Amino acid sequence: MKYLSVAIVFLLFSCGNKEDILLPKSNKTVVSDVLDHSPIYVFFRTKGKDTLAEVNRKNSIITTNWIFNIDKRLPLRIVIPEVMKLQEKKREEKAHKNEKAENYYAYADSIGKNMAFIPFTKVYYKMDKPLNEGLIFYFKKGTDLVLVNDDKIKKSEILNYVNSFNFENNPKIVLVFDKNMSFEDYLLTKISIAELDTFKKEVPQEFIF
Repeated sequence: MKYLSVAIVFLLFSCGNKEDILLPKSNKTVVSDVLDHSPIYVFFRTKGKDTLAEVNRKNSIITTNWIFNIDKRLPLRIVIPEVMKLQEKKREEKAHKNEKAENYYAYADSIGKNMAFIPFTKVYYKMDKPLNEGLIFYFKKGTDLVLVNDDKIKKSEILNYVNSFNFENNPKIVLVFDKNMSFEDYLLTKISIAELDTFKKEVPQEFIF
């Protein structure tokens, strides 16, 4: 069965109630298909003036690839701590660990009209400010400009900016995201800078600050 069909059935009929997750949309596909997967759903909820993330992972199997379906409206300060908890649970599993099992974020491919995915298995998130070392890219909410150390550039210029330096060794690249940025803005940024991964040799870290 196609993953998209599974998602639609769950969203419309889970527990007899209508459940909605608004997924991010992009015109670029990073990964088109994931086999042997389990879904994890993170819903957008409100309680009074508060925004909450409600996690449903009852159908997740530890040995499979996990696909995170996260509502695009959730801010990073709320959703990333939930992602971190699930990452740790999978990393700490000993008895049934599958070293090949990956974690993916799901999004909608607006061109192909289907589901697409981007892996984040190796990313370690930190909810604080990074040390002042390496090339630090700070992505702020509501702007297309990125602060890189003391320079401001457009997101579309990031790869050219990095390639403009004559490094003897690949630099340490640090990604920092505004904690109030929406999950959709975060994911679209990740998709647009996916090629930066070719410069990274260290364990990927992302700071939410």
